[in-house]
Amino acid sequence: MAWWGWPVLTVGAMTIDAASFEPVYRQLARILREHIQAGELHAGQALPSEASLSQQFGVGRDAVRDALAMLRGEGLVITTRGIGTFVRGPADELAVVRVGLGTRVSARIPTADERLSLGIPEGTAVLVVARAGEPEQVLPADRTVVEVDDG
Repeated sequence: MAWWGWPVLTVGAMTIDAASFEPVYRQLARILREHIQAGELHAGQALPSEASLSQQFGVGRDAVRDALAMLRGEGLVITTRGIGTFVRGPADELAVVRVGLGTRVSARIPTADERLSLGIPEGTAVLVVARAGEPEQVLPADRTVVEVDDG
């Protein structure tokens, strides 16, 4: 950890290749994802600031924002405006939903009220399970497993 309190990510072989066909923001997201999955950045830990990541990896702040948005969408990080971006903990519990014929499952972005009631961060999708004659179920997509019944 650096003197200013942000973790210093050892870049080593993990560098951004500006000549690559892979967009810069995807390369950065991959590098950060690998740090999280390797445990170098653990649950609850703050990621370096956008400016710090931009400087450390030699990319623009738009690329950093896009990379963080990608990781938010994957459920790996949570961003709180004015505070920072933090590594999200693993799912404590997964909901298993069994679906069969006549059941419709769709994904969408939740409303602000749904985010609050489900306790999910901005950028995390929800699954809407609709069965005939029953109210729709709205479930956090990153904490739900859908199993399809065969018969």
